[in-house]
Amino acid sequence: MSFFKPLIQPRTYLETFDLLLDLAIGILWFTVFTTFVATGASLLITLVGLPILTATFYLARAVAHAERARVRAFLGARIDTPAYKAPKSDGVWHRLVAPFSDRTTWKELTYVWLVQPVLGVVNFTVAVTAWAVPLWAITLPVYAIHGEGSSPQVWSGRTLDTWHEVLPVVAAGILVLPLAPWVIRGFAAVDRTVARWGLSASKVTTLRQTQARSVDVAMSDRRQIERDLHDGAQQRLLSLGMELGMALEKFDSDPDAARGLVGDAHAELQRAIADLRNLARGIHPAVLTDRGLDAALSALAARSPVPVRLDVRLHERPPASVEATAYFIVAEALTNAARYANAKAVDVRVRQDAGELHLEVSDDGVGGAEQRPGGGLAGLADRASSIEGALRISSPAGGPTIVAADLPCA
Repeated sequence: MSFFKPLIQPRTYLETFDLLLDLAIGILWFTVFTTFVATGASLLITLVGLPILTATFYLARAVAHAERARVRAFLGARIDTPAYKAPKSDGVWHRLVAPFSDRTTWKELTYVWLVQPVLGVVNFTVAVTAWAVPLWAITLPVYAIHGEGSSPQVWSGRTLDTWHEVLPVVAAGILVLPLAPWVIRGFAAVDRTVARWGLSASKVTTLRQTQARSVDVAMSDRRQIERDLHDGAQQRLLSLGMELGMALEKFDSDPDAARGLVGDAHAELQRAIADLRNLARGIHPAVLTDRGLDAALSALAARSPVPVRLDVRLHERPPASVEATAYFIVAEALTNAARYANAKAVDVRVRQDAGELHLEVSDDGVGGAEQRPGGGLAGLADRASSIEGALRISSPAGGPTIVAADLPCA
């Protein structure tokens, strides 16, 4: 029955509509961009040509943004908006020439101007043929059998106007009809793949962004370590030194007071060691290195003030960078659930399949979590992006809050 299921699924008809729409959109953008490019190129010898070409590139970015929305609505594929190369300065000249040095914009222009129109003709033809042929065959008796208002149909040089000639065609149409959704899905998958190529950031741009995020994450971690050392262990060690100095001064004159100061210094030393241990755990917990992600998350769940239901299924150990990223995402999500969301329970689910690690942390708290520049969730998104992963957050007012991440394990 699964073979026939696509006939009644809305996805089939959304994809059909998208393939039909490709032709009209392709003709529109081919006409617009051909006109703009030809006009701008022909007027380059004047002062008008360059602004027209610059406007064309910015229009390509806007169209690409609209195409991403269409792909997401009809084909169910999410394509993230790329970060474009910024002008070298605020000067007019640099703003005019900035789009020409951006690889992603060139790729978007190629897609919406040249690739998508060609693909639109193919998709429209396939979609119309895939549905029209079986539907024509199934409805053939309505207008082919002789009767009042009927007209005989011709197929391969033969006239179809009797039941024994029409019924085999009807049977063939019924057999072929379930194939139409699969043809639509195949071409929709091709359309989706080409859209991902044309509307996503270029590989060079992605690598530069990943490198920048990696540097930002490293700098943020370094500043956090400096703050923790300054406010925690360093202060305790300074206090420890002062107490030992006072104890040394009183060692001969007041042994009992010196003994008390040494006792206080010993307690302060224990607290400093605990601070350093917690700091080391925050940088990279030893259990994560020694026993892997499952054991490290179990330790996190055990320390959480909110009850945690943990479900981890790994068929092999992920790379160390992926383990560390997953650990810190879960740790931050658990901290937020306890500190800000007033959650009563948290579910942590980790799966590994198809070369990716998928994790999801959901809580029943008050919701309303957002990615703010410089905030903890934005830092998690940067950490995931630094290994070419993706972070998604859903947190409507009233909850639940879901933090999900897809991390490549290759």
